[in-house]
Amino acid sequence: MSAARLVIYGATGYTGELIAREAVRRGLEPVLAGRNEQAVAAFARELGCDYRVASLDDSGALDRALQGATVTLHCAGPFSATSAPMVAACLRQRSHYLDITGEIDVLEAVHARDPEARRAGIVLCPAAGFDVVPTDCVAARLRQELPDATYLALGFASRGRPSRGTLKTSIENLARGGRIRSAGRITPVAHAFRERDIDFGAGTLPAVTIPWGDVSTAYWTTGIGNIECYIAMPAPSIARLKRLNTFGALLRLGPLQGLLKRMVSRGPAGPDAAARAADTMLVWGEAQAPSGDRVTARVRVANGYDVTVHASLAIARHLLDGKPAEPGHRTPSQVMGSSFVETLPGSSRIGIVRDRAWNPQPPAA
Repeated sequence: MSAARLVIYGATGYTGELIAREAVRRGLEPVLAGRNEQAVAAFARELGCDYRVASLDDSGALDRALQGATVTLHCAGPFSATSAPMVAACLRQRSHYLDITGEIDVLEAVHARDPEARRAGIVLCPAAGFDVVPTDCVAARLRQELPDATYLALGFASRGRPSRGTLKTSIENLARGGRIRSAGRITPVAHAFRERDIDFGAGTLPAVTIPWGDVSTAYWTTGIGNIECYIAMPAPSIARLKRLNTFGALLRLGPLQGLLKRMVSRGPAGPDAAARAADTMLVWGEAQAPSGDRVTARVRVANGYDVTVHASLAIARHLLDGKPAEPGHRTPSQVMGSSFVETLPGSSRIGIVRDRAWNPQPPAA
């Protein structure tokens, strides 16, 4: 079996394929891995890569697939089912673990394995893609600008269409309701718990809270105990989201979830190259201190899929090159620094505005 410095597991999925193609273009010589031998072998032949086959429920096969890997980039969702066995295999094989999830429960579960990662001398860095990288860098920058902040809000605006995998994960998350972090604890709240008008950088848009990954990661990045995440959303969509507070319990029914996921599977795998190129993301953040001091940050980035490709491979390259990274659970900005987002193709510099808040920190949930 040939040496594998970088293993990309889930390489035949929509986002995994984008990452694998770019990794080859950069000369990283990845080993492609997955559970479907026919699909993985065909894709590996196309790209001229080695490949390995392993099911996530076969620990021995996973160990063989990761043997010799310096970095494992895990791209196979839903991560609620796939992350735990892959993290366990990385700990056994002493391979740095990266993934592209944004699921709060998964992020918290990976953080809980921090002591094991320290002992193994590896980095566990989930959410190495769009779901967190830009907002995590904004959170870190805001903490630097306002060290005594006790409230943090993060958000983004985009018109892009998600991939099939992302839509399926969203169906699962809709059944769980909203979540924020309040007084240091992840707290369940209603869908669209809070509404705000936010200037993401191109005019004010209506926005609502969503259970985004930063509810987990921004806390580990900043130590700020009150965190809300927002997405720009038209008023009719906000109204539909709020209706889930009445009927959302139906989404917890397995047959209904299965039906919705099958409907998603009939659609395209994800946006094509032209659609991705036409979409950009506006990312916003706001930190407030008890004094009323407020700092706002804004940055424009490429579409979420391009951010995921370039960010995950940049972090992988950082670890492959043996650059400084303290072992244990780490957020993207803890590995790469708060200015990391500015280095990604299509990104602007982070703009900072200081002022005083007319409405100091919103009340806790």
